[in-house]
Amino acid sequence: MDLQAPRAVRPRSLTPQHALSAVPFAMIVLVSVGDLLAPPDVHLGPFLAAAPAVAASFAGPRTTAFIGAVAVLAQVIVAMVRGSVTDLNHSFQIITLLLISVFVTFFAHLREVHEKELVQLRSVAEAAQLVVLRPLRERVGPLRVASVYMAAAAEAQIGGDLYAAARTAHGTRLIIGDVRGKGLEAVGDAALVLGAFRAAAHQEADLPSLAAYLERAVAPDLDGSQAQGPFSEGEGGFDTHGEGDTSVGYRSDDPGEAFITAALLDIPDTGQALRLVNCGHPPPLLLRGNRVIPLEVDQPAPPLGLVSLAPSQLLAESFPFEPGDILLLYTDGVLEARDAHGGFYPLAERAAAWNGTGPHALLRHLRDDLLAHTPAGSLGDDAAMVAIERLRPPADPAPAAPPPPSV
Repeated sequence: MDLQAPRAVRPRSLTPQHALSAVPFAMIVLVSVGDLLAPPDVHLGPFLAAAPAVAASFAGPRTTAFIGAVAVLAQVIVAMVRGSVTDLNHSFQIITLLLISVFVTFFAHLREVHEKELVQLRSVAEAAQLVVLRPLRERVGPLRVASVYMAAAAEAQIGGDLYAAARTAHGTRLIIGDVRGKGLEAVGDAALVLGAFRAAAHQEADLPSLAAYLERAVAPDLDGSQAQGPFSEGEGGFDTHGEGDTSVGYRSDDPGEAFITAALLDIPDTGQALRLVNCGHPPPLLLRGNRVIPLEVDQPAPPLGLVSLAPSQLLAESFPFEPGDILLLYTDGVLEARDAHGGFYPLAERAAAWNGTGPHALLRHLRDDLLAHTPAGSLGDDAAMVAIERLRPPADPAPAAPPPPSV
């Protein structure tokens, strides 16, 4: 079950923008009154240009044009009171104010168009992210699962955070990862990894084999053009005779520039342990009572896509995962969230201070706390979190009472 980040709701009553609209009119009144009371050789009319300029910074083109027209009208009235509209000094002031009002109105129009484009891009980004990240089921075998994804507020760039879960014959396999970079290329890489994971999670016998499969799926060619595999596009279309690799033909042109940090987990249905392969990803956190235990592997592997550049052995390490424990997976966007003073978000500390129950309550707490940590609830990078709780096995039912003896 996915938790969505709350959206800011604008009240229909008086908003800050409505209050700001009164500032240009107040400037016009103050400058006009001051100009009328000033000595004959002092002219404050040029200061009226500040009114439409200020309005263009927050208001639309219509409001800006209206404020500019009011400023020009005020300048004409001042000219009529102090002398004549045809006076050379007042004539230049009126013409200059009129031209400035036209220019700032045009700039306000460009800003409004840009804001509409950003809103549309954000909608497209969220839709694309929902297509890539399928919602996780609330109950997966003996596990209770919750997840949350929070998009960055910087422009409308789509991030490459990813997570998925797959059921196997003996348990549940999960992946959480983060693609380097942003934009459509990051989404393509994330979709590539998720597709390869869902295809191989049921086939590979162990986690190192699964990690090696994902590495072959995302590793670039020697020339860095694209990865080779059963879905790589060749001269005659898609090659369906590969030996286990997979690709969508959408890769970075620079080898070593595109990589994915990922953590792969295998949680058996029976037992009280899990197995983990960490490919350059932040370590998961195990919440047990009031303790938070980072699951640090002794031999981490390089990120996916870089194993060929830095050869190392892929090893799976075991960690205790008992009933009642909650496992927290996250991406670096959570750790790198900064407050107004530049301080990073202390995830382990905030998770240790939580005293609720259940993965959904944990993610709601961390999501709200993370947004409160950042200025105006704005994240600098996409952030994703997945919480998994191992449920306690049901108690054995009491044996049925023997039937009464027959007479």
